[in-house]
Amino acid sequence: MRNADSWRPSKFVLRRGRLRASRDPEEVSPSSVLTADRVAAAYQRHLPPYCGGTLLDVGCGKVPLYGLYGDLVEYTVCMDRRDSIHGVDHLDAFIDVEEGLPVRSRLFDTVLASDVLEHSPDPPLLVSEMARVLRPGGHLILSVPFYYPLHEMPDDYYRLTETALRKLAADSGLEVILLESLGGVSEVLGDLLGKTSDALPIIGGPLCMATRVFFSTLGRTIPGRWLSRATCRSFPLGYFMVARRPEDRAG
Repeated sequence: MRNADSWRPSKFVLRRGRLRASRDPEEVSPSSVLTADRVAAAYQRHLPPYCGGTLLDVGCGKVPLYGLYGDLVEYTVCMDRRDSIHGVDHLDAFIDVEEGLPVRSRLFDTVLASDVLEHSPDPPLLVSEMARVLRPGGHLILSVPFYYPLHEMPDDYYRLTETALRKLAADSGLEVILLESLGGVSEVLGDLLGKTSDALPIIGGPLCMATRVFFSTLGRTIPGRWLSRATCRSFPLGYFMVARRPEDRAG
């Protein structure tokens, strides 16, 4: 990763051993904190068991997860588009979505794509390219939004279902070993209400904060956890997936 010494936390920060969304509104909009907290929790649970060796961070921007995986890997290669709105300070190479990834096959033990697939005009190509550069036994780790507003327009193309993610993995020769929904109807409702209230004049900021506090608290209660589990298949806020490239068969 270029300029690793100058890296600073951005979208995600570690506080007392817990990864969470930054409360800096320049990094994460107050209305997106609830969603980003759920994404952060998923990465903190699942990155350590599946992340290691050489890592390719695709569509990395400011490399917001480096603080979590930096000590788990031997070295990191960062790639994003040349015109990334998040800057290019840490990029080792640029991605051309029509030409694939500019690295040789079977180079990485881990490929990470955090909230990237929705911004690709050709998700099958991108997934197949990420599978190509994985070593046998390596892992593709990714997250995508589902019930979530359009963002970074005009480069927001898709919302992928669980079925679509499984098909993309299978078509690229990957085995899905973990696929979970990131929240259910309460998280979706909290995100929608937060973004709606944040747009209101004068009272928008305080109302957005109150919405976040309410739904964050709800998510820690038994009824809130039950509601999330009961509705996450039909109303997923997003998805988190880990897929593995199978070992080569002898002979």
